Amino acid sequence: MIKQIRAKSILRKHKKIDSWFLTHYGINLYRGCSHNCAYCDGRSEKYQVQGEYGEDIAIKVNAVELLAKELDPRKKRKPMPQSFMMLGGGVCDAYQPVETDYQLARKTLELFLKFKYPVHILTKSTLVQRDIDLLQAINKISKVIVSFSFSSADENISNLFEPGVPSPGARLDTIKKLKKTGINCGMFLMPVIPFITDSEEIIKQTLDQGKQAGIDFVIFGTMTLKPGIQKQYFMNVLRKNYPKLITPYQKIYALHSPWGEPNISYRRHINQIFNKVAHKLKIPKRIPPWLYEDVISKDEKIIVILDHLDYLIKLTGQKSPYGYASYSLSKINQSISHTSPEKLLKLNGIGPFTLKIIEEIIETGTSQYYLNLL
Repeated sequence: MIKQIRAKSILRKHKKIDSWFLTHYGINLYRGCSHNCAYCDGRSEKYQVQGEYGEDIAIKVNAVELLAKELDPRKKRKPMPQSFMMLGGGVCDAYQPVETDYQLARKTLELFLKFKYPVHILTKSTLVQRDIDLLQAINKISKVIVSFSFSSADENISNLFEPGVPSPGARLDTIKKLKKTGINCGMFLMPVIPFITDSEEIIKQTLDQGKQAGIDFVIFGTMTLKPGIQKQYFMNVLRKNYPKLITPYQKIYALHSPWGEPNISYRRHINQIFNKVAHKLKIPKRIPPWLYEDVISKDEKIIVILDHLDYLIKLTGQKSPYGYASYSLSKINQSISHTSPEKLLKLNGIGPFTLKIIEEIIETGTSQYYLNLL
Protein backbone atom coordinates (compact mmCIF):
# COMPACT_ATOMS: atom_id res chain seq x y z
CA MET A 1 0.00 0.00 0.00
CA ILE A 2 1.22 3.48 -0.85
CA LYS A 3 0.34 6.42 1.36
CA GLN A 4 1.37 10.05 1.30
CA ILE A 5 2.77 11.76 4.39
CA ARG A 6 4.16 15.20 5.19
CA ALA A 7 7.61 15.27 6.80
CA LYS A 8 8.87 17.86 9.29
CA SER A 9 12.42 17.77 7.93
CA ILE A 10 14.47 15.77 5.44
CA LEU A 11 18.17 16.32 6.13
CA ARG A 12 19.58 14.11 8.90
CA LYS A 13 22.87 15.50 10.19
CA HIS A 14 25.57 13.17 11.52
CA LYS A 15 27.64 14.05 14.58
CA LYS A 16 30.81 13.69 12.51
CA ILE A 17 31.52 13.03 8.86
CA ASP A 18 30.52 9.50 7.84
CA SER A 19 33.69 7.98 6.39
CA TRP A 20 31.78 5.20 4.61
CA PHE A 21 29.85 7.61 2.41
CA LEU A 22 31.85 10.83 2.97
CA THR A 23 28.80 12.75 4.08
CA HIS A 24 27.49 14.85 6.94
CA TYR A 25 23.90 14.35 5.86
CA GLY A 26 21.50 11.52 5.07
CA ILE A 27 18.29 11.89 3.06
CA ASN A 28 15.29 9.54 3.07
CA LEU A 29 12.66 10.58 0.54
CA TYR A 30 10.47 7.56 1.26
CA ARG A 31 9.84 5.30 4.24
CA GLY A 32 9.83 1.62 3.50
CA CYS A 33 11.20 -0.12 0.43
CA SER A 34 9.50 -2.41 -2.07
CA HIS A 35 12.81 -4.04 -3.00
CA ASN A 36 11.92 -6.27 -0.05
CA CYS A 37 15.40 -7.73 0.49
CA ALA A 38 15.16 -10.57 3.00
CA TYR A 39 18.15 -9.31 5.01
CA CYS A 40 17.24 -5.59 5.09
CA ASP A 41 17.67 -4.14 8.58
CA GLY A 42 15.09 -1.48 7.70
CA ARG A 43 12.61 -4.03 9.07
CA SER A 44 14.06 -3.64 12.53
CA GLU A 45 11.81 -2.08 15.15
CA LYS A 46 14.63 0.41 15.76
CA TYR A 47 13.71 2.37 12.62
CA GLN A 48 9.97 2.52 13.38
CA VAL A 49 8.88 1.98 9.76
CA GLN A 50 5.14 1.52 9.96
CA GLY A 51 3.11 -1.08 8.07
CA GLU A 52 4.29 -4.25 6.32
CA TYR A 53 7.91 -3.69 5.35
CA GLY A 54 8.48 -4.42 1.67
CA GLU A 55 4.86 -3.70 0.77
CA ASP A 56 3.80 -0.45 2.47
CA ILE A 57 5.58 2.69 1.24
CA ALA A 58 5.20 6.20 2.65
CA ILE A 59 5.82 9.04 0.19
CA LYS A 60 7.16 12.24 1.73
CA VAL A 61 5.21 14.47 -0.62
CA ASN A 62 6.72 17.71 0.74
CA ALA A 63 10.31 16.40 0.68
CA VAL A 64 11.48 18.56 -2.22
CA GLU A 65 9.82 21.66 -0.77
CA LEU A 66 11.59 21.10 2.57
CA LEU A 67 14.92 20.33 0.94
CA ALA A 68 14.77 23.53 -1.11
CA LYS A 69 14.76 25.44 2.19
CA GLU A 70 17.22 23.19 4.02
CA LEU A 71 19.79 23.26 1.23
CA ASP A 72 19.59 26.96 0.37
CA PRO A 73 22.87 28.56 1.56
CA ARG A 74 21.17 31.94 1.80
CA LYS A 75 19.06 30.60 4.68
CA LYS A 76 22.08 29.41 6.69
CA ARG A 77 23.78 31.39 9.46
CA LYS A 78 26.97 29.51 8.68
CA PRO A 79 27.86 27.35 5.68
CA MET A 80 27.02 23.66 5.77
CA PRO A 81 30.12 21.45 6.21
CA GLN A 82 31.69 20.37 2.94
CA SER A 83 30.92 16.78 1.94
CA PHE A 84 28.77 14.68 -0.37
CA MET A 85 25.02 14.76 0.03
CA MET A 86 23.95 11.14 0.60
CA LEU A 87 20.93 9.99 -1.36
CA GLY A 88 19.83 6.46 -0.47
CA GLY A 89 20.55 4.00 2.29
CA GLY A 90 18.74 4.24 5.60
CA VAL A 91 15.22 2.81 5.47
CA CYS A 92 14.62 3.16 1.75
CA ASP A 93 16.13 3.13 -1.71
CA ALA A 94 15.54 6.49 -3.38
CA TYR A 95 15.23 4.71 -6.75
CA GLN A 96 12.74 2.01 -5.74
CA PRO A 97 9.78 1.55 -8.14
CA VAL A 98 7.58 4.37 -6.71
CA GLU A 99 10.26 6.83 -7.81
CA THR A 100 9.14 6.25 -11.40
CA ASP A 101 5.92 8.12 -10.67
CA TYR A 102 6.87 10.52 -7.85
CA GLN A 103 10.35 11.51 -9.10
CA LEU A 104 11.47 12.79 -5.70
CA ALA A 105 15.06 11.63 -6.33
CA ARG A 106 15.19 13.42 -9.68
CA LYS A 107 13.82 16.63 -8.18
CA THR A 108 16.35 16.34 -5.35
CA LEU A 109 19.17 16.06 -7.90
CA GLU A 110 17.85 19.24 -9.52
CA LEU A 111 18.29 20.98 -6.15
CA PHE A 112 21.82 19.59 -5.77
CA LEU A 113 22.61 20.99 -9.21
CA LYS A 114 21.07 24.37 -8.40
CA PHE A 115 23.01 24.73 -5.14
CA LYS A 116 26.16 23.02 -6.50
CA TYR A 117 26.32 20.18 -3.97
CA PRO A 118 28.26 16.97 -4.70
CA VAL A 119 26.21 13.80 -4.35
CA HIS A 120 26.79 10.16 -3.43
CA ILE A 121 23.94 7.80 -4.36
CA LEU A 122 23.55 4.29 -2.95
CA THR A 123 21.01 2.12 -4.73
CA LYS A 124 20.17 -1.35 -6.00
CA SER A 125 18.06 0.08 -8.82
CA THR A 126 18.84 0.56 -12.48
CA LEU A 127 16.32 3.44 -12.53
CA VAL A 128 19.19 5.75 -11.58
CA GLN A 129 20.27 5.75 -15.24
CA ARG A 130 17.13 7.77 -16.01
CA ASP A 131 18.91 10.72 -14.38
CA ILE A 132 22.23 10.50 -16.20
CA ASP A 133 21.68 13.98 -17.64
CA LEU A 134 21.49 15.52 -14.15
CA LEU A 135 24.34 13.40 -12.80
CA GLN A 136 26.61 14.54 -15.62
CA ALA A 137 25.64 18.17 -15.03
CA ILE A 138 26.39 17.90 -11.29
CA ASN A 139 29.65 16.08 -11.99
CA LYS A 140 30.84 18.98 -14.15
CA ILE A 141 30.53 21.51 -11.33
CA SER A 142 31.24 19.34 -8.25
CA LYS A 143 31.39 15.53 -7.97
CA VAL A 144 29.12 12.49 -8.26
CA ILE A 145 29.53 8.93 -6.99
CA VAL A 146 26.91 6.28 -7.71
CA SER A 147 27.32 3.12 -5.64
CA PHE A 148 25.38 -0.11 -6.10
CA SER A 149 24.61 -2.66 -3.38
CA PHE A 150 25.23 -6.37 -3.99
CA SER A 151 25.14 -9.47 -1.84
CA SER A 152 26.80 -11.32 -4.75
CA ALA A 153 26.70 -11.41 -8.55
CA ASP A 154 24.78 -14.69 -8.52
CA GLU A 155 21.40 -14.28 -10.24
CA ASN A 156 19.67 -17.23 -8.55
CA ILE A 157 20.70 -16.20 -5.04
CA SER A 158 19.62 -12.63 -5.74
CA ASN A 159 16.19 -13.87 -6.84
CA LEU A 160 15.73 -15.56 -3.47
CA PHE A 161 16.97 -12.83 -1.16
CA GLU A 162 16.35 -9.67 -3.24
CA PRO A 163 13.00 -10.39 -4.91
CA GLY A 164 12.13 -6.81 -5.86
CA VAL A 165 15.55 -5.79 -7.14
CA PRO A 166 16.98 -5.66 -10.69
CA SER A 167 19.32 -8.60 -11.27
CA PRO A 168 23.05 -8.32 -10.45
CA GLY A 169 23.75 -8.41 -14.20
CA ALA A 170 21.44 -5.45 -14.80
CA ARG A 171 23.15 -3.50 -12.00
CA LEU A 172 26.58 -4.26 -13.45
CA ASP A 173 25.40 -3.12 -16.90
CA THR A 174 24.20 0.15 -15.35
CA ILE A 175 27.63 0.67 -13.78
CA LYS A 176 29.19 0.22 -17.23
CA LYS A 177 26.79 2.75 -18.69
CA LEU A 178 27.46 5.31 -15.97
CA LYS A 179 31.21 4.86 -16.26
CA LYS A 180 31.05 5.54 -19.99
CA THR A 181 29.48 8.92 -19.19
CA GLY A 182 32.25 9.82 -16.73
CA ILE A 183 30.38 9.02 -13.49
CA ASN A 184 32.40 7.43 -10.69
CA CYS A 185 30.93 4.19 -9.37
CA GLY A 186 31.41 2.00 -6.31
CA MET A 187 30.26 -1.43 -5.19
CA PHE A 188 28.84 -1.98 -1.71
CA LEU A 189 29.34 -5.72 -1.28
CA MET A 190 27.21 -5.82 1.79
CA PRO A 191 25.87 -7.80 3.20
CA VAL A 192 27.53 -11.01 2.19
CA ILE A 193 25.13 -13.73 3.31
CA PRO A 194 26.81 -16.24 5.65
CA PHE A 195 27.53 -19.65 4.14
CA ILE A 196 25.76 -18.61 0.93
CA THR A 197 27.61 -15.68 -0.68
CA ASP A 198 30.65 -15.42 1.60
CA SER A 199 32.96 -18.03 0.07
CA GLU A 200 36.22 -16.92 -1.50
CA GLU A 201 34.98 -18.20 -4.86
CA ILE A 202 31.76 -16.15 -4.83
CA ILE A 203 33.43 -13.01 -3.42
CA LYS A 204 36.09 -13.25 -6.14
CA GLN A 205 33.44 -13.78 -8.83
CA THR A 206 31.51 -10.72 -7.64
CA LEU A 207 34.58 -8.45 -7.37
CA ASP A 208 35.87 -9.69 -10.71
CA GLN A 209 32.63 -8.70 -12.42
CA GLY A 210 32.60 -5.40 -10.55
CA LYS A 211 36.11 -4.62 -11.72
CA GLN A 212 35.23 -5.49 -15.32
CA ALA A 213 32.26 -3.12 -15.05
CA GLY A 214 34.61 -0.36 -13.93
CA ILE A 215 34.04 0.12 -10.19
CA ASP A 216 36.38 2.60 -8.51
CA PHE A 217 36.21 1.00 -5.05
CA VAL A 218 34.39 -1.64 -3.00
CA ILE A 219 32.90 -1.36 0.50
CA PHE A 220 32.46 -4.69 2.28
CA GLY A 221 30.33 -5.77 5.20
CA THR A 222 28.93 -8.85 6.90
CA MET A 223 25.21 -9.32 7.53
CA THR A 224 23.58 -8.04 10.69
CA LEU A 225 20.43 -9.64 12.07
CA LYS A 226 18.94 -7.39 14.71
CA PRO A 227 16.78 -9.26 17.26
CA GLY A 228 13.08 -9.01 16.51
CA ILE A 229 11.25 -8.69 13.21
CA GLN A 230 14.34 -8.41 10.98
CA LYS A 231 15.94 -11.60 12.29
CA GLN A 232 12.65 -13.50 12.33
CA TYR A 233 11.85 -12.56 8.74
CA PHE A 234 15.28 -13.54 7.42
CA MET A 235 15.34 -16.83 9.34
CA ASN A 236 11.97 -17.77 7.86
CA VAL A 237 13.35 -17.20 4.34
CA LEU A 238 16.47 -19.18 5.26
CA ARG A 239 14.42 -22.05 6.75
CA LYS A 240 12.42 -22.33 3.55
CA ASN A 241 15.38 -22.32 1.16
CA TYR A 242 18.43 -23.46 3.18
CA PRO A 243 17.07 -25.41 6.19
CA LYS A 244 20.44 -27.04 6.91
CA LEU A 245 21.94 -23.61 7.65
CA ILE A 246 19.66 -22.86 10.62
CA THR A 247 22.05 -24.40 13.15
CA PRO A 248 25.20 -22.70 11.78
CA TYR A 249 23.33 -19.37 11.88
CA GLN A 250 22.28 -19.93 15.47
CA LYS A 251 25.95 -20.39 16.35
CA ILE A 252 27.36 -17.28 14.66
CA TYR A 253 24.44 -15.06 15.71
CA ALA A 254 24.38 -16.28 19.33
CA LEU A 255 25.51 -12.93 20.75
CA HIS A 256 21.99 -11.42 20.73
CA SER A 257 23.62 -8.02 20.26
CA PRO A 258 21.27 -5.08 19.60
CA TRP A 259 23.35 -4.43 16.47
CA GLY A 260 22.86 -8.01 15.28
CA GLU A 261 26.44 -8.62 14.20
CA PRO A 262 27.82 -12.18 13.85
CA ASN A 263 30.51 -13.34 16.26
CA ILE A 264 34.05 -12.01 16.05
CA SER A 265 35.68 -15.22 14.79
CA TYR A 266 33.31 -15.34 11.81
CA ARG A 267 33.88 -11.64 11.04
CA ARG A 268 37.64 -12.01 11.17
CA HIS A 269 37.56 -15.03 8.87
CA ILE A 270 35.34 -13.35 6.27
CA ASN A 271 37.23 -10.05 6.45
CA GLN A 272 40.49 -11.86 5.73
CA ILE A 273 38.96 -13.55 2.67
CA PHE A 274 37.66 -10.24 1.35
CA ASN A 275 40.95 -8.44 2.04
CA LYS A 276 42.90 -11.11 0.18
CA VAL A 277 40.64 -11.02 -2.88
CA ALA A 278 40.34 -7.23 -3.07
CA HIS A 279 44.11 -6.83 -2.67
CA LYS A 280 44.79 -9.35 -5.43
CA LEU A 281 42.38 -7.56 -7.77
CA LYS A 282 43.79 -4.15 -6.76
CA ILE A 283 40.39 -2.68 -5.90
CA PRO A 284 40.47 0.07 -3.22
CA LYS A 285 38.66 -1.07 -0.06
CA ARG A 286 37.38 2.39 0.81
CA ILE A 287 36.51 5.45 -1.28
CA PRO A 288 39.96 6.55 -2.55
CA PRO A 289 41.25 10.09 -1.89
CA TRP A 290 41.18 11.22 -5.52
CA LEU A 291 37.38 10.98 -5.37
CA TYR A 292 37.08 13.40 -2.47
CA GLU A 293 40.17 15.61 -2.59
CA ASP A 294 38.15 18.65 -3.78
CA VAL A 295 34.99 17.79 -1.84
CA ILE A 296 35.91 17.81 1.85
CA SER A 297 38.12 20.12 3.91
CA LYS A 298 41.68 19.31 4.97
CA ASP A 299 40.53 18.69 8.55
CA GLU A 300 37.83 16.31 7.33
CA LYS A 301 40.41 14.48 5.20
CA ILE A 302 42.42 13.78 8.33
CA ILE A 303 39.36 12.41 10.14
CA VAL A 304 38.30 10.30 7.14
CA ILE A 305 41.75 8.87 6.42
CA LEU A 306 42.24 7.92 10.07
CA ASP A 307 38.82 6.23 10.07
CA HIS A 308 39.76 4.38 6.87
CA LEU A 309 43.10 3.34 8.38
CA ASP A 310 41.28 1.99 11.42
CA TYR A 311 39.11 -0.18 9.16
CA LEU A 312 42.00 -1.32 6.96
CA ILE A 313 44.14 -2.34 9.94
CA LYS A 314 41.26 -4.21 11.61
CA LEU A 315 40.51 -5.92 8.31
CA THR A 316 43.76 -7.82 8.77
CA GLY A 317 42.80 -8.87 12.32
CA GLN A 318 45.05 -6.36 14.08
CA LYS A 319 44.21 -3.73 16.70
CA SER A 320 44.19 -0.06 15.72
CA PRO A 321 44.37 3.31 17.53
CA TYR A 322 43.19 5.27 14.50
CA GLY A 323 39.46 5.12 15.22
CA TYR A 324 40.07 6.70 18.64
CA ALA A 325 42.29 9.32 17.03
CA SER A 326 39.66 10.17 14.41
CA TYR A 327 36.93 10.53 17.04
CA SER A 328 39.13 12.70 19.27
CA LEU A 329 39.96 15.05 16.40
CA SER A 330 36.29 15.36 15.45
CA LYS A 331 35.61 16.81 18.92
CA ILE A 332 38.21 19.59 19.06
CA ASN A 333 36.98 23.16 18.62
CA GLN A 334 39.75 24.46 16.41
CA SER A 335 41.33 23.60 13.10
CA ILE A 336 43.47 20.47 13.27
CA SER A 337 45.98 22.18 10.97
CA HIS A 338 46.38 24.98 13.51
CA THR A 339 46.63 22.76 16.58
CA SER A 340 50.12 22.33 17.99
CA PRO A 341 51.76 18.88 17.93
CA GLU A 342 51.96 19.01 21.73
CA LYS A 343 48.18 19.39 22.04
CA LEU A 344 47.52 16.70 19.42
CA LEU A 345 49.70 14.21 21.29
CA LYS A 346 47.52 14.65 24.38
CA LEU A 347 44.44 13.40 22.53
CA ASN A 348 43.20 9.81 22.86
CA GLY A 349 44.62 7.55 20.13
CA ILE A 350 47.35 9.92 18.93
CA GLY A 351 50.98 8.89 19.38
CA PRO A 352 54.15 9.89 17.49
CA PHE A 353 53.42 7.70 14.43
CA THR A 354 49.82 8.88 14.15
CA LEU A 355 51.03 12.47 14.51
CA LYS A 356 53.38 11.94 11.53
CA ILE A 357 50.44 10.66 9.47
CA ILE A 358 48.38 13.74 10.43
CA GLU A 359 51.25 16.07 9.49
CA GLU A 360 51.69 14.27 6.14
CA ILE A 361 47.98 14.68 5.34
CA ILE A 362 48.16 18.38 6.23
CA GLU A 363 51.13 18.81 3.91
CA THR A 364 50.18 16.54 0.98
CA GLY A 365 46.45 15.84 1.34
CA THR A 366 46.98 12.11 1.89
CA SER A 367 49.21 9.49 3.54
CA GLN A 368 51.47 7.02 1.78
CA TYR A 369 50.95 4.48 4.56
CA TYR A 370 47.19 4.76 3.95
CA LEU A 371 47.54 4.47 0.17
CA ASN A 372 49.64 1.32 0.56
CA LEU A 373 46.93 -0.34 2.65
CA LEU A 374 44.02 0.90 0.52
